[in-house]
Amino acid sequence: MNCQRNYPWYRDWAKTFDDENVTIIGVHTPESTGEQDLAAVRAKVQEAEFHFPVVIDNDKANWDAWGNSMWPSVYLIDKRGYLRYWWYGELNWQEAGGQKLMKQRIDELLDEP
Repeated sequence: MNCQRNYPWYRDWAKTFDDENVTIIGVHTPESTGEQDLAAVRAKVQEAEFHFPVVIDNDKANWDAWGNSMWPSVYLIDKRGYLRYWWYGELNWQEAGGQKLMKQRIDELLDEP
């Protein structure tokens, strides 16, 4: 459920940066066995109107590789492939404004040579 609260910003970023050198990739790591159903995940991706790839991480290999500890986690990787920024949890939890900060960070990374 927490991940779903970030959906509007994921869609916004995908649309806003469509003509930029930005790639958005979703990674679905299930919290429960019920969330491992591939057909259900595909249906949810369609329902959410995601126009970017979503990797299904049922064995939590990606989750473990990144050292994740909470859903959702947002990572920004620069043009050279370095992890530069991250946000753990809902972007606007308690009006935190993470969606604005991360969008600003994307702009900053795009401005770099």
